[in-house]
Amino acid sequence: MTDTSKSDTPLKATFRIKLNGETVDIGTVGQAYRFVTSLSAVEWMEFQSLHNDAKVALEAAAENAMMTVQATNALRALFVRAKLL
Repeated sequence: MTDTSKSDTPLKATFRIKLNGETVDIGTVGQAYRFVTSLSAVEWMEFQSLHNDAKVALEAAAENAMMTVQATNALRALFVRAKLL
């Protein structure tokens, strides 16, 4: 099993998110995984289903780069719903 948070597998898109007044670029599976897991579960509670889908998709993409399209789509859905994009 691969450590998802250390994956350098590129996503199909780079996300630029404003967080606390700073812009954060997310372009790899590892960066995305660290971002979605660094916030507490309470902060993602409203978007729990999308959050879980994104985590699962990122874990799959860390194992198999062919899954980056699904991971990118799952992240996009989560970020749009959470109004981060």
